[in-house]
Amino acid sequence: MNLEILNLYLYWRTRISMIRRLLLFLVPIFGFSQGYTSYFTGNPINVNPTTEYGVCLMGGATENDNAMTWLLEKANGGDIVVLRSSGSNGYNDYLYSDLGVTVNSVETLVITSVAGATNPYVLDKVSKAEMIWFAGGDQWNYVSYFKDNALEDLLNYHVNVKHAPIGGTSAGMAILGGIYFSAENGTITSAQALNNPYHPNATLGGFIGTEPNNDFLNVPLLGNLITDTHYDNPDRRGRHVAFIARFFPIISVKGIACNEYVAVCIGNDGIAKVYGDYPNYNEFAYFILPNCNIGNSVYCQPNQPLTWNFGGQAIKVYKVPGTMNGTNYFDLSDGWQNGGVGGSWEHWSVINGVFSSVAGTAQSCALSNSNFENESLKLFPNPVENIIYVEGLFNFNFEVYDSLGKKILDSYSTSNAIDVSSLTTGFYLLKIFSDGKTTIRKFIKNN
Repeated sequence: MNLEILNLYLYWRTRISMIRRLLLFLVPIFGFSQGYTSYFTGNPINVNPTTEYGVCLMGGATENDNAMTWLLEKANGGDIVVLRSSGSNGYNDYLYSDLGVTVNSVETLVITSVAGATNPYVLDKVSKAEMIWFAGGDQWNYVSYFKDNALEDLLNYHVNVKHAPIGGTSAGMAILGGIYFSAENGTITSAQALNNPYHPNATLGGFIGTEPNNDFLNVPLLGNLITDTHYDNPDRRGRHVAFIARFFPIISVKGIACNEYVAVCIGNDGIAKVYGDYPNYNEFAYFILPNCNIGNSVYCQPNQPLTWNFGGQAIKVYKVPGTMNGTNYFDLSDGWQNGGVGGSWEHWSVINGVFSSVAGTAQSCALSNSNFENESLKLFPNPVENIIYVEGLFNFNFEVYDSLGKKILDSYSTSNAIDVSSLTTGFYLLKIFSDGKTTIRKFIKNN
């Protein structure tokens, strides 16, 4: 009898152990199947305080406490949602209690699929958030999970209708520009991008052809702009310039970049405060724009090294040291002409894929013809099959660019007609030069 009891005990102990192992196996499958995991800290009862708009861009290393405090305060004691695609609850205590700013709750949502991004629970939490923070990681996960669905709509509602604060670090900063490096095929180095601006890894979003269309996040003051991070480790200035060069001269795309331990905090007044630990460390933010006086001086072609020189002054950059209290700043409303406080101008250029940087001067666009456009100028027919006409204009120079920004026609019309019969079906941009003015128009070529 004792042997029978022992055998029965061993049998059920084995069965219970198997069941436990099965349950442990099923738990992560359930978590994966719903596409998200939640980590919650604070008061579960929702509050609804009035918020103030602000955006915080962080360079990718340890968060700057003063910059994060600046952003948290704009949530006015509300609920904070952290969005990430990997990791766990590392932000919860930091945002809830470590910084000394009172908030109602902090919830981290680790989203691993489109199903997770569009789960009703996730959408409800994002819709009620007074502040949203994107963690670092892989920005392609954010783009592929969050874009073109209900979560994207809520994120844009958060900043444009609710006027609530938002920010991100590393990958989270990368997606906040109206034009963005998506990293769909992985990262890309400066050397790779400078030697081929259309490298397969140089995947950019936020535009059609070379026209910005804000197809993902439409953050105020960051529309026609590309951000980049980890600027000092590794050196990403070259790849950032290569990204911007792909749009020039059709449009003048700007850039904002941060060294790893630097944060840029932008209020609704357009003042971009720069936080860091300068002069103890070389911590800078960069505000980048093409020189407005250079015309079409860029050689940016697939599988060819980039050249964008203009006597070493192709790109104007205002370099701002980050301080602990954010006293240095750049004014996004007029700083592209005048700079800001506490920084200095640099000139950047590229010759045959080699990047250079020297001390520079402020932008001066008073005599630039690229600022003028004939608003009344019309094209017909559009779409076009063979000949497109420019209404009321005769004898002019013109250039035609394809959807990749590559110039494919450069000629002079002795009438008002342009022969486009050689073009393949697709979207094109026509740049017309006449009477000291430059006009850009879109057209569609049909066969």
